[in-house]
Parts: sequence; structure tokens; C-alpha cells
Amino acid sequence: MTLIDPVRLGAIARKEWIQIRRDRRSLYLAFGLPILLLIFFGYAINWDIEDLPLAVLDRDNTSESRALVDAFTASGLFTVVDRPAREAAVERGLVSGEVRAALVIPPGFARDVATRDARVQLLLDGADANTATVALGYADAIVARYGARVSAAGTAAPAFSRDDATAASASAPSIPIDARARVWYNPTLESKNMIVPALIAVIMSVIAALLTALTIAREWERGTMEQLAASPVSRVEVVLGKLLPYLVIGLVDVAAAVAAGILVFGAPLRGDVFLLGVLTILFLAGALGFGIFISAAVKSQVLATQVGLISTYLPALLLSGFLFDIASMPLALQGVTLLVPARYFVTVTRGIFLKGVGLEALWPQALMMIAFATLGLALAVRAFKKEIPA
Repeated sequence: MTLIDPVRLGAIARKEWIQIRRDRRSLYLAFGLPILLLIFFGYAINWDIEDLPLAVLDRDNTSESRALVDAFTASGLFTVVDRPAREAAVERGLVSGEVRAALVIPPGFARDVATRDARVQLLLDGADANTATVALGYADAIVARYGARVSAAGTAAPAFSRDDATAASASAPSIPIDARARVWYNPTLESKNMIVPALIAVIMSVIAALLTALTIAREWERGTMEQLAASPVSRVEVVLGKLLPYLVIGLVDVAAAVAAGILVFGAPLRGDVFLLGVLTILFLAGALGFGIFISAAVKSQVLATQVGLISTYLPALLLSGFLFDIASMPLALQGVTLLVPARYFVTVTRGIFLKGVGLEALWPQALMMIAFATLGLALAVRAFKKEIPA
């Protein structure tokens, strides 16, 4: 008897597909949940700042100080919501949360601008450290661009937008070094361009494991394992036969998620779609194999769902590089991330979407996903037993 017979393999795959069609919950989970999660998280997770409430305490009240305030408001990043007369009012606004930042312009600002020795103060609400850090970077860029325009033209009416961030660090002509930054791959610094591709990897790692976590456990709970055990199919054929329909579903889900990312969120897709498809197959094979391993090991649909969710969602969300930079983690935790398959697929999706790179840059991730796919399928075959316990 051959290890894999195409007829028997097709029969198992057809049986599993019929079971999926009969179970509407599986269909909703398979086709509806990925797109729902992508849209939900795609809009919910946003590190950009827009219309940040700003208080302005202008003690100079000159054309130069008003031009600086106009530079902040023209950027679209800050919105003046309060003009307090005293510093105590500024503090109250920050404490209450009515404003997230405060611009304090001291007396004599116009005079100091003329002598190239002007100073302003920006107060930020650091309770949200991420927003404060981003806002500080943009505020520095706005002020730097304002100073450069004043030094170059002797006038102060510069506008600043998010697209100017790459040039905002340009120095005044009196400084001998003219440093200009250029952001590659995501020049507008929009967080959605980074979040959406990685979301596809995170969501599919969870969905793939959850889908197949029910397959073998369902056979045990419904009493159909006896029929499967009495059939001449091998363990490899059972595992692969149950995996193939979900692999097709996973590819359809990824294709739909990619289309939604492009059409709904405007994420750029600069790389090879075919390469993305091939690497997606490698990733899904490992994730689906791991799900079948869980299903065969625990033999309970409820427990398999819980184990599959815990073992995939948290690692994919926290340790894949999706939310947190792996390089900034402690060395011990960086080692743990090597065991998270989603880490490699996040690199793949971002590389193909944003950078347009090919296999020459992604071959390490491809090799690791091949290793995880081999391991996942091997564990699934080893855990699945056709013998019926006495």
C-alpha cells in the first residue's frame, strides 16, 4: 500500500469539504471573520495623529508668533481648541484631558526671531507616550521648517503637512550642514500602510489554527472516528485530506484580505503577488498542521478551540513584530519570537507590500516557514491515532 493514494486523499478532502458546507458556523468563521477582523483592527489600530487638541498661550501676540501658530494649524496635525491667558489654565487643560498639547510663546518672540535666538515651549500630555512621542517629532519638524523659512526669506508664513516630514529637518542656511531625511517605502509615514499587511499575517495565523482545531476533535465527539479508523486510509492521508480544503479556504481568505487592504485602506502592494501566494501556502500549511495537531491531541472541540486561540493569538499579536519592535525586546524574549511562525509571515507581507522585495530578501523567512510547515504536519500525523481506545 502506497503512503499517499490520490483517490483516498481526494475522498477524505471531499468528505471534509461536505462537512464544512454543512456546518454554517465553520463557514462564517472561515470566510467572514478574517475580513471582519481586518476591517475592525485596521481602523481601530492607528498610530497617526490628526487634529490633536492644542492650547496656545501667546504672550507675544505679534505677526511672527501668529505665523508660528498658523504653521501648527496648517499642518492638519494640531487643532487649536483653547487660547488660555495664564499658565495655570494651560495646566488645567492638560490635567482634564481637554487638550493634549500646549504651545507657549514667550514675550519678545518676534524680537528674538530677528536675532536668530527665539525659543518656544511645547507641553505634551505624556500619559499616552506613543502619541506624545509622535506629536513631539512633528512639532520639532514644524518649528524647524518655520525657522528655516524665516532664515531663508526673512518672512514667517510657512505651512507644514505630513508629506513635509521628510524635509522638515532641513537646517537654516547659516548652518554648514544641510541634513535632509528621506523616508523609503512608506514616505507619508501612515501607520495603516504598516499595520494592514501585518494584520493579514496575524489574523490568518489565528484563523488557520482555529479552523483545523475542530477537525479531528469533531470526529471523536460525533462518533464518526470508528468509520474513519475502519477505512484503509493512512494517517498521512487523513491529515492531508483534512488540511487541503482549509488550505484553499485560507488562500481565498488571504486574497480577500489583500483586496480589502488595497481597496478599503489604500495599502500599497508593490511586490510579486505570485510570490506572496507561494509563501502564504507555506505559512498556512504550518498553521493548519498545528491546528490539526491540537485537535488530535485534545480530542475536544471546546478545549481545542481554547488551546488554539491561546497558542496562536497572543504570540502572533505580541511576539511577531506586529505591535512591538522585536529588536527592542529583551534578548530572552527575542529568542522566544524565533518560535512564532507569524513573525516570519509578518516580515513577508510587509516586505512584499511596502518594499516590493523578492525571494532574494525573503529566503530566510521562506526557509523558516518550510521548517514550521514540516514540523506542524509531522506533529499532526504523529498525534493522530486511528486506533479506538478500549
